[in-house]
Amino acid sequence: GIWSAPTIDEGRKRLYVATGNAYSAPAHKSSDAVVALDLETGAIRWMRQLTPGDVYLSNCRAGNPNCPETNGPDFDFGSPPVLARADGRDVLVIGQKSGIAFALDPAHDGEVMWEYRAGQGGVLGGIEWGAAVDGENAYFAVSDILQPKPGGIHAVRLATGQRAWFTPPPTAVCGTGRGCNAAQSAAVTGIPGVVFSGSNDGALRAYETKTGAVVWAFDTNKDFTTV
Repeated sequence: GIWSAPTIDEGRKRLYVATGNAYSAPAHKSSDAVVALDLETGAIRWMRQLTPGDVYLSNCRAGNPNCPETNGPDFDFGSPPVLARADGRDVLVIGQKSGIAFALDPAHDGEVMWEYRAGQGGVLGGIEWGAAVDGENAYFAVSDILQPKPGGIHAVRLATGQRAWFTPPPTAVCGTGRGCNAAQSAAVTGIPGVVFSGSNDGALRAYETKTGAVVWAFDTNKDFTTV
């Protein structure tokens, strides 16, 4: 499956897509991968698989002959590859449900330039729907809904993969009820100086890109007047 928007590289005439897990064994090398297609013909130019052997079907139970022998780990790429530049080089940045963020080299068939662990990962975990970049950093929000401490956002140096800052999830504004948690599953959005991340607690927060400090938060857990 392709769960996210593709990315165009005009200079190389490439279209980059990220794929999910396989649904039947054996898992093809195009699963859990970033795939580069020829922009004019659609021909595959290269594939970079980051998790081999990932076969997953939802709601599988023991004894079901349609289910894989080993179900998971379900480390899809739900995020689109982000094409950026660091130290004069192009770089493809992407986060995975494994909780790991990668930088790939589009000039060398997607070779891994660096990797960074942001979360624990899992079926509803890791980095789910997309990162943001600026001239210095990549920004990754963490879901990890099923983990004891979900949420948080990381800034990672584009050139090196080293952490610039980490802001842990604040206290959930929705309280302590069932279904309330601080997971940050949504894609991150960036403007100069600020990145935005929505949380499962119902808050949208703006983070200062230099320090990770929360500039403001908007709580959606209330009634709204509509037309």
